[in-house]
Order: sequence, then structure tokens, then C-alpha cells
Amino acid sequence: MKPGRPAPAAATFVQTARAVACSFFGVRRAVDLERDAQRLSPVHVVVGGVLGAALFVAALVWLVRWVVGSGVAA
Repeated sequence: MKPGRPAPAAATFVQTARAVACSFFGVRRAVDLERDAQRLSPVHVVVGGVLGAALFVAALVWLVRWVVGSGVAA
């Protein structure tokens, strides 16, 4: 950041969640990546990543139980 420029505003919850979701899929524009690097808190990104991974695993467990319980997998 250059002297005399105000610090960028901190990212909101939705912006952090969107950045984490894009990271899960591996799609992010370079402009957005640079902006996120200035605005996102590393702690928020780590917490968002852990929560995102937990939701992903829970969704997979639910899907497997649903398929097995429906008899499609038999």
C-alpha cells in the first residue's frame, strides 16, 4: 500500500465466503485475487475453509446415506 492511501475496507462475511468457495473450485480472476489479498483476514479464510470442508464432507455423507437407503446402490 502506498503512503497517503487509505487502507481498504475489511471484507464482509459474504465476500469471504465467496472467496473461499471460489478457492474450493479453483476459479478466481487475478483482479479478484489481488483485491482479496488486501482485504481478507487470514483467520477468516482459515475458519471459512474449515467450515466449507466440514459442509462438503457432511453433504457427501448425506448423499451416500441417501443413495444406499434408497436401494439404488443395491
